[in-house]
Amino acid sequence: MTAPFWQTKTLAEMSEAEWESLCDGCGKCCLHKLEDEDTGRIHLTVVACRLLDVATCRCGHYQKRRRFVPECVRIEPSSVATLTLPSSCAYRAIAEGRGLASWHPLVSGDPESVHAAGISVRAWAVPESQVAEEDLEDYVIAEESE
Repeated sequence: MTAPFWQTKTLAEMSEAEWESLCDGCGKCCLHKLEDEDTGRIHLTVVACRLLDVATCRCGHYQKRRRFVPECVRIEPSSVATLTLPSSCAYRAIAEGRGLASWHPLVSGDPESVHAAGISVRAWAVPESQVAEEDLEDYVIAEESE
């Protein structure tokens, strides 16, 4: 039996379809982040980008997202090591040689497993439309690197 692609290829070797399938659909990368001006630390908020459908944890305009949200961070093989991604992120896990978690849809075979495991933002993210930009600091939950 052949090992799955994420165990045999580097991120850079993956096809576009393989790369995209690594996204577990947690929605964490679509949460607003704030940088502490004094320390440079990045803090995660519960506030979701206006394009994130908090019920599905998917971008409403994924292919054209940068047209609507120019500051949207693009995760690429060359940038994974330099981005502050959650430890649960499959891109980070593969880059660090950890493999995929049992709840990851590629492992479980179920796209709902990320939500059932409580990894996604589905149950607690707040849509951007419900929060004034000047109030974002009130919604900080953790440092993004956790």
